[in-house]
Amino acid sequence: MIDKQNAGDAGRQKEGDDVTNKTNVTSHVEDPELIERRRKQIVEAATKLFSDRGFYRTTIKDIAKLAGVSPGLVYLYVREKEDVLLLVLLQVVDAYAREIPSAIETITDPLQRLTGAIEAYCRVVDRHRSATVLAYRSTKSLSPERRLLIQERETVTNLIIAELVGECIDKGLVRRMNIDVLTYQLVLVAHGWALKSWFFKSRLTLDEYIGHSLNSVLSGILTEEGHDSYATSQAPQA
Repeated sequence: MIDKQNAGDAGRQKEGDDVTNKTNVTSHVEDPELIERRRKQIVEAATKLFSDRGFYRTTIKDIAKLAGVSPGLVYLYVREKEDVLLLVLLQVVDAYAREIPSAIETITDPLQRLTGAIEAYCRVVDRHRSATVLAYRSTKSLSPERRLLIQERETVTNLIIAELVGECIDKGLVRRMNIDVLTYQLVLVAHGWALKSWFFKSRLTLDEYIGHSLNSVLSGILTEEGHDSYATSQAPQA
């Protein structure tokens, strides 16, 4: 039986097969806008609860209560709790891949594109600190196929960083080195703001963290030409 709270959503329920979106999470509702709105509501509540209590100690009933809906309504948009965790993690890894290119699309200088991408990465992480930590802590709770999906989505972002590093090396701005190692060091700089936020948030602003991190990393990888280019980019504009 469908309760009154679910009636409006269930009225748009598809007869027959469930709607399957690109995340492989099925919904009994076929209205895309409604699916997006309700899942955002569910994901926001789940992110807080998974962060505070952990994945296994959180129930669908808990998520529904915090989201201000009934458990029955939640089950119109997901089949199980693992679906919710997948949606939480996809939200953050997709934000990385979407927002970093957008932040540097008007920049042409290779080194400024690289530093701009790192800054953008840190800022996306700042907006999704809890979900970033969950990606480290709770990805293991997904099925093997879904863990692979998260890894593949995150690799998309890492390839963006790797291409920018490669471009700087080709232009003689960064010393020749293992691009994969450097890429993941830069990724960890961004993730470190979330993973160690308990320490940094009381000591540094986000802008200060980004500035100190860039100076630390770049001091060891830039060529003489790269140092000159970076110094010029940081000089106050007349």
